Amino acid sequence: MIYVFIGLIILLIIIYFLCGLRIVPQNYVGLVETLGKYSRTVKAGLVFIWPIFQSLRKVSLALQPLEISKYRIITKDNAEITTSLTLNYLVTDAYKYFYNNTDSVESMVQLIRGHLRDIIGRMELNEALGSTSEINAQLSKAIGDLTDIYGIQVVRVNVDELLPSPEIQKAMDKQLTADREKTAAIARAEGEARNIELTTKAKNDALVATAKANAEAVKTQADADAYRIDKLQTALDKAGDGYFRNQSLDSFNQLAQGPNNLVVLDKDEITDLGKIPAAKKIWDQSED
Repeated sequence: MIYVFIGLIILLIIIYFLCGLRIVPQNYVGLVETLGKYSRTVKAGLVFIWPIFQSLRKVSLALQPLEISKYRIITKDNAEITTSLTLNYLVTDAYKYFYNNTDSVESMVQLIRGHLRDIIGRMELNEALGSTSEINAQLSKAIGDLTDIYGIQVVRVNVDELLPSPEIQKAMDKQLTADREKTAAIARAEGEARNIELTTKAKNDALVATAKANAEAVKTQADADAYRIDKLQTALDKAGDGYFRNQSLDSFNQLAQGPNNLVVLDKDEITDLGKIPAAKKIWDQSED
């Protein structure tokens, strides 16, 4: 009977020790509490605690993402904008993270919100909407090591969006539409002015080209006439009396063959009319 009792005690001891075995996963640490009071910190692996008297809390040291939901901020010029941001943080001190604050993550979020509200509150609406990178840099610098009191380190923080209130956004859309219409009107007017300028220039160039062509044609014609007259004058200067006499005879013959019988001659040449056979014959017939 006593052996059975001893065996039962040994079995209970084995079960007790087996119940005290705990496994801390990779990238975690364990906080051992004895009767509700912090006792020690253990690293990843197999650890032993005293069941009933001790407990183990596991804290992750891995990088964790967090999204801070949209909330409203008032800018320097009293414009309301809605912002949201994301961040990555990790636990650097498990003791501070778990024991120094009831909710270290929520405290960190409130700290970041307060600094972001202060940064944007010193900016006007247009400046804030166009300065997301600057806001990120100022926010990262502002929180710095402040979250160390919570045992947390913020690795990255990023403002995802800054949205004006619906009323302001409608006003901005109207302004943007007006600016675009103004730009389009200016561009259209400049295009029409440029088109008129090019058309006028083309017409002027055409008129100038036409005038130059006409001038060249007149000049060419004048040169041709002068050349013809010069050649004719040269030929006449070289021609003898016989050439002019023949020309006169041809002219009289053409007049005689025409319907008119009246011939007009110079007074100096009228005495020579009788020397022309055709004229002499006409003269004799008139005397008869």
